[in-house]
Amino acid sequence: MASESISFAPSAPHAVAEGYASTSQLEHALRQGHFAVTTELAPPDSARAEDVYERVRVFDGVVDGVNATDGSGARCHMSSLAVCALLSRLGYSPVMQISCRDRNRIAIQGDVLGAAAMGVSNIMCLSGDGVQVGDHPGAKPVFDLDSMSALEIIRGMRDDARFQSGRLLSSPPEVFMGAAANPFVPDHEFRVTRLAKKIAAGAQFVQTQYCFDIPLLEEYMKQVRDRGLDQKIFILVGVGPLPSARGAEFIRSKVPGVHIPDAIIKRLTGAENQKEEGKKICIEMMQQIKEIKGISGVHVMAFRMEETVVEMVQAAGVLGKREPWYPGSVQASR
Repeated sequence: MASESISFAPSAPHAVAEGYASTSQLEHALRQGHFAVTTELAPPDSARAEDVYERVRVFDGVVDGVNATDGSGARCHMSSLAVCALLSRLGYSPVMQISCRDRNRIAIQGDVLGAAAMGVSNIMCLSGDGVQVGDHPGAKPVFDLDSMSALEIIRGMRDDARFQSGRLLSSPPEVFMGAAANPFVPDHEFRVTRLAKKIAAGAQFVQTQYCFDIPLLEEYMKQVRDRGLDQKIFILVGVGPLPSARGAEFIRSKVPGVHIPDAIIKRLTGAENQKEEGKKICIEMMQQIKEIKGISGVHVMAFRMEETVVEMVQAAGVLGKREPWYPGSVQASR
């Protein structure tokens, strides 16, 4: 679906529409009431821009936003800021992740300004994985801020045109602000309270951890609706294909915060083609999630299976007849 020739010139600036925080295609899709799809791009271990472009093209036509992870798993890759700047040059709507593990408040505020200047309009604040789980266990973690204090500072930069120090900005960053959520681990009631705190800190959208338990998600969303939080934030639920029963067992036991019910493992174990069954489960999850009141989209995480994202989103039919923008699309050529 990718265009055969892509212009690398920066796109022309657009005015922020009334009622919007930014020029983000993701924000506009959500505010227009569309069921949105986002995904993750694993930054390359490379200094070559084309490696980023090659990775993002596999998502063309089915995603409204592309997360660039920031040292995920405490492992070093091309920076999220650089990946997002490269993607913005082509007109994509990248989501820049900011891990509080690696930078203090001075660096974070500077990165937000630099990103906004290069056309990055989506920012997602994360605390970050501990360095002990990555490939640089001797690194010194920063954690000057946590995700909520980072949100508060960035909101102040955007809405009040001030650094946290109180010093004025001549031009504030126009950004759509996000955070992470995990409805699938105890204490479940606390998870709803934590969502409310992130909203108060400035989060406008959240992307959740993987969902493999629809009843648990439905209970979480009931509590969210009871507190009116679904009217205050856009919730995108994490989904993804499981490669095999063995892979699912590994993820369940080794990846913190991922809940995979026994029934999912049993279904994969009994399948003739476990990889295809994993994709079917993901497709079914997307279809069921779309029917739950208060959910605004899905966040598809397909690590090392990125080529399956287009196939799964199209098979799930969650976009309807809508085709999100990508370089070379009909919308892009107008």
